[in-house]
Amino acid sequence: MDSLLATLKTVIDALGPTVLLPIVIFFIALILGAKPARAFRAGVTIGIAFIGINLVIGLMFTSLSGVAQAIVKNTGLHRDIIDVGWPSAAAIAFGSSVGLWVIPIGIVVNVVLLLGGVTRTLNVDVWNFWHFAFVGSLLVAATGSLADGLIAAGLMAGLALLFADWSAKAVQEFYEVPGVSVPHLASAQILPVAIAVNWLIEKTPGLRAIQMDTSSIQKRFGVFGEPMILGLIIGIILGLIGFYNAGNASVVTQKVLSTGIDLAAVMVLLPRMVKILMEGLIPVSDAAQQFVRKRSGDREIFVGLDSAILIGHPAAIASSLILVPIAILMSIVLPGNRVILFADLAVIPFVVALAAPVCRGNVFRMIIVGIVTLAFGFYIAGALAPLFTDAARAAHFAIPKNASLITSIVDGFMWVPFVVVMLVRTLGMGGLAIVLMMIAGSYALFIRNRAVWERAAGASVAAEAELAVATSKVRAAE
Repeated sequence: MDSLLATLKTVIDALGPTVLLPIVIFFIALILGAKPARAFRAGVTIGIAFIGINLVIGLMFTSLSGVAQAIVKNTGLHRDIIDVGWPSAAAIAFGSSVGLWVIPIGIVVNVVLLLGGVTRTLNVDVWNFWHFAFVGSLLVAATGSLADGLIAAGLMAGLALLFADWSAKAVQEFYEVPGVSVPHLASAQILPVAIAVNWLIEKTPGLRAIQMDTSSIQKRFGVFGEPMILGLIIGIILGLIGFYNAGNASVVTQKVLSTGIDLAAVMVLLPRMVKILMEGLIPVSDAAQQFVRKRSGDREIFVGLDSAILIGHPAAIASSLILVPIAILMSIVLPGNRVILFADLAVIPFVVALAAPVCRGNVFRMIIVGIVTLAFGFYIAGALAPLFTDAARAAHFAIPKNASLITSIVDGFMWVPFVVVMLVRTLGMGGLAIVLMMIAGSYALFIRNRAVWERAAGASVAAEAELAVATSKVRAAE
């Protein structure tokens, strides 16, 4: 059995997400009843879209990494916990003893909950099962028990589906992605934080009146509020912060303008890549709905995808780019912080994307949610870094020479791994039992109130759209 799982893991590692996902989509579409030609075209289209998305994210990563390095150099910042980035975290998770088992565990959990009518999400984002393995690998490092790690990975697979179902209607309405949900554990963890912070802002006079969604910004500032020009302006500001002392005037100008153009390109290209992705997804979603209707009436099935499909929205990109220098500043001024950010700054869009439906695209509120999330994240990272580093050594990951401990924004800053690890460290298997009861109770509460919450999500987004139209008419009249 171990050799079979090792072979499966080797194949998945070799293929990578951009090759693996089209294959998975093709076979799932066939199973759901799509015609072979349509299933094949859907898989290839989705693969192309993810390659495009990754290329654009790579451009953003290169630009932001350059700015981050420059700012860190300018400030002379030194910390003993180094951010090694999500690719390293994924390699550690899949390279752990839990990583060998996580894909069959994730599939089994999804199938059982789907057939049992508990979840509506069919999670085809197999590559991102590494987030489940990551939590499991931390528990193995903490307790030495593989059983603890495997159970935790299974619980995380169930929790990701709960978050996906919970946010599905709001995501579909706000992002205009019908039939989709997002079981991306690292992205979904912001949902409770966003709800709490948004509620507090609504109760605070002055703050609740601040409206900074991208459509109102564009209406107020004209061409300077368009996503492309907004990206250019934010990029130039970031470039000036990072490269003001990079050399003579021509060098500084080149670096600053390059950063601006790169981020302007990100604002334009990411939404277009997501549109290509949706073109490929429609046949799969249609086949899933027809498959379910033939067998269980009107029950909906959502196709669970990577949160990469969300980050093309201007609100997600704009808030994330503004959060980059804020995150670096926080790493300098937060008392007791031991983490220096570097490799994962480009994943901030993934961290905040699911806050957009909650905040109805209000960039100001998304920034506040991001600040709160990152502030807690620095201290969570400090607490989890020893286990993160132990898990890395167990997976034979090479620790950077200049680092005594390592972390990443994904998943080292996240509250779910922290809560699970603390409960198990304190209560042993009883901690896992509490996690199971919390997830099961949340499922029961959600299923009981699903219709009400889904109507509220749709109504919230619809009301925001109506408000935007009304505001536009008023300003046009003025």
